[in-house]
This record gives sequence, structure tokens and C-alpha cells, in this order.
Amino acid sequence: MSSSGTAPAYRRLTVDQRRSQLITTALGLFAHRPPEEVSLDDVAAAAGVSRPLVYRYFPGGKQQLYEAALRSAADELELCFAEPQTGPLTQRLSRALDRYLTFVSGHDAGFMALLQGGSVVETSRTSAIVDEVRRAAAAQILLHLDTPHPRPWLRMAVRTWITTVEAASLIWLDEGKRPPVEELRDWLVDHFVAMLTVTAARDEE
Repeated sequence: MSSSGTAPAYRRLTVDQRRSQLITTALGLFAHRPPEEVSLDDVAAAAGVSRPLVYRYFPGGKQQLYEAALRSAADELELCFAEPQTGPLTQRLSRALDRYLTFVSGHDAGFMALLQGGSVVETSRTSAIVDEVRRAAAAQILLHLDTPHPRPWLRMAVRTWITTVEAASLIWLDEGKRPPVEELRDWLVDHFVAMLTVTAARDEE
């Protein structure tokens, strides 16, 4: 509301800006409610637009919008593991986990629905997006381990640890975000070090 008492003028967005706005709005809703509980009417109302306009940008309906929002979240998650190759490995891992757990905490309901599966909007495409994030995270960690050609045991250890991080995140959310996030982060780093120690007995590399 302006000082004159009139509503601010409507600002026309470009096609890309409007699409981005709808994706961001949907992601915000999906973050705190399971996807099946969010309707296109909810997205339209939150974005301050009409339902037909949402369909104009996402003719495939909620499924298409959900996949676009998931793609946006996946891009953000992949960036969590992008870390400069400087300093001790455990410190790099701690920084990456800080970003990852911040994302998890801010998208609790959506994160749980995504990883636990069984959602009515889950498809082979959404599963592929999630798997891509896991593989990108594993690739980043192997990069920091400075192993251009990692052997199967090391690859298995890293990918198993990624699964552990996901499972621990879900349990942490289910437990009301306890213990404190800093303790969870440190525990996960210790878990990674322990896995590497065990793996070294089988893989001298």
C-alpha cells in the first residue's frame, strides 16, 4: 500500500521471470507440505496469480510444476557439495554438510516426502533427479579425495556414506531436529572418517 492509500501498480514479468516466480513459490509450499497436499490453487494464491496463468506456464499441471521445483531444489543441493580444494578434508566436508543440513532444515516436509518415496507425484523422472544429486555429491567427495580412478571399494564407501547422510537427515527431522545440527554434522564427519579407515583395509589406494 502506497502513502496515497492506493495499491502498488501491477508489474508485468517476463516469461522467464514469471516461470521462475511460480517455481520459487511452489518450492516454498512443497518445502513444508507433502506434494500431494499442495494444489495448483494453492500455488496460484501464494503467487498472487490466477490458476489459468499457472496452467499457461505449466500445461502439464502440478506434476510438471513439481518436477520443475524439484529440479530447482536439486540444483541447489548439488551446489551444497561444491567446495574449494583447500584446507583439511574434514573442514571441507563440514562446510558442505553445513550447507546441506541448512537446506534440509528449511525444506523439512518436502525433503522427507521426496526421500521416503511413495508420493503420488513421484515418477521415474523425479527419481532420476534425486539420483543425480546423489551421484553429483559422490563425485565431489571423490574429487576431494584426489583419486582420479577410484576403485570399487572406495566408490562404494562414498556412495554408502551419502545414503547414511540422507537417512540420518530424515531421522533428525523425525526426532524434532535433535541432536543440535552442529553435533549431527560432526557425527557425520566422524562417520565418514571411520568408513574410510575401514575401507583402507581393503583398498590401499
